[in-house]
Amino acid sequence: MKHKKITAAFLVSAMLMSASGCSSDQKNAGGKITWWSRLWPHISQTAQNFGEVPFYQELQKRCGVELEFIHPAVGQETEKFNVMCASGEYPDLIEADFTTYKGGPAKAVEDGVIIYLDEYIDKYAPNYKKYLDEHPDVARQVKTDDGHYYTFAWFRGDDSLMCWKGPQIRKDMLDKAGLALPETLEEWDTALRKFKEMGIEYPLSSVGNGFFDTFSGIFGVSETFYQEDGIVKYGVIEPAYKDYISQLRTWYKDGILDQDFYAQDDKTYRAKVTSGKVGAFVASAGGDMGSFIPVLSQLDPGIKLAGTKYPVMNKGDISRFGQKDFAYYPATSVSISTQCKNIEAAVKFLDYGYSEEGHMFYNFGTEGESYEMVDGYPTYTELITKDPDGLPMQFSLSKYTAVAYGGPFVQDARYYDQYLPYDEQKDAVKLWTEHDGSTRIPYISYTLEENTRRSTLLSPIQSYVSENLLKFITGQESMDKWDSFVAQIKKSGIDEVIGITQAALDRYNKR
Repeated sequence: MKHKKITAAFLVSAMLMSASGCSSDQKNAGGKITWWSRLWPHISQTAQNFGEVPFYQELQKRCGVELEFIHPAVGQETEKFNVMCASGEYPDLIEADFTTYKGGPAKAVEDGVIIYLDEYIDKYAPNYKKYLDEHPDVARQVKTDDGHYYTFAWFRGDDSLMCWKGPQIRKDMLDKAGLALPETLEEWDTALRKFKEMGIEYPLSSVGNGFFDTFSGIFGVSETFYQEDGIVKYGVIEPAYKDYISQLRTWYKDGILDQDFYAQDDKTYRAKVTSGKVGAFVASAGGDMGSFIPVLSQLDPGIKLAGTKYPVMNKGDISRFGQKDFAYYPATSVSISTQCKNIEAAVKFLDYGYSEEGHMFYNFGTEGESYEMVDGYPTYTELITKDPDGLPMQFSLSKYTAVAYGGPFVQDARYYDQYLPYDEQKDAVKLWTEHDGSTRIPYISYTLEENTRRSTLLSPIQSYVSENLLKFITGQESMDKWDSFVAQIKKSGIDEVIGITQAALDRYNKR
């Protein structure tokens, strides 16, 4: 097996974690712990409750606790979360993104929904505390603006886990045309036009303008809010954004950009890709590229996909833009409610995921069942790689581990190496990580007043922008109207929105 090189920092961190699993105190602290969590799609296909999942059944045995799971109806997670928070009746644990709570995590504490964890982490969570102490940049991401911890977080433990989406292209068509993987705008334009000449029906396709900064980054702007040296900007009103839209307009006019990009759904788009009709697109390495490769291979063994670097204007440049997540992922982090019946037991239980044993269990499952140690490397067994029921690997992983969706632990990069079975996927991720990601805005928190005002202003702006960008790209509106378009956005209050965002970012940077 071709293994990904794991960073020294990550290995050292893993080695320093406590070797103990759930201690006798943890096991005897006992009782029932109620846990609110969404039922993730790749679990809901095979189980209606986490309690039916082998991983959680084993977790309860290991830690000597009884877990009662409460799941909102699939598709109603946000609504039910808001209803629960307003009800005044809370389970012990709440697995949810409190950065989206109106007023942020601090307001959730003020409202009596969840508690601050500082003193409890110091007393009862040595493994979690050690990780936070050794990773201050990561720790800052899970604090409130005034410096309090409020959740047991899911962290991505390596840079390779943070970048999982990027530009992909038909390598076989490039080879036939005698072209190398494109890096600059000029090279991309040449390749896409050549694809059209060679009979590719959709040289560039997408669902909506779903390019995730791939092509806007060429012009030094994002498709949404971003930062430059700590200064918040909104890409659409920056002068260079007009150049980006003009490029998409040209590609649309010349039949390079899929003429139905704005109207098609994901199913239609995927059908075009898997029928060999698309030359280039932006998609994930796992669920997208990993599913496209075998289907295209059956269609024609000669079809080859490849990832490319995020494109730039000049050869040798490195894009500052592109998809890259932060180490902290709020949606699958676990907070403790004000109505938790035994906070000490809950904290000790949650700390297990950051111990050495818990780390291995959450990421790889049970040794001898879902993984074996091969030359010191945790290697998934065929129970995972060749699901007995013929399900994709994501589904089998979700039966015996939590690594594919998250929870209170640190995700291990050695999982990702095996989750990407094709060399094309591994090579793509390496290329996508070659952007600095410095323009990203982290999970900042807004006060209740800021959140209300920002939402009030931004919602109509976003509707106006979406409607008019489509007109500019498709030629329904003259580019001569661009200045008045930007003027209207400013008149609608975008500068105030930027100011609110800036204030929240400034507070974050002072944490």
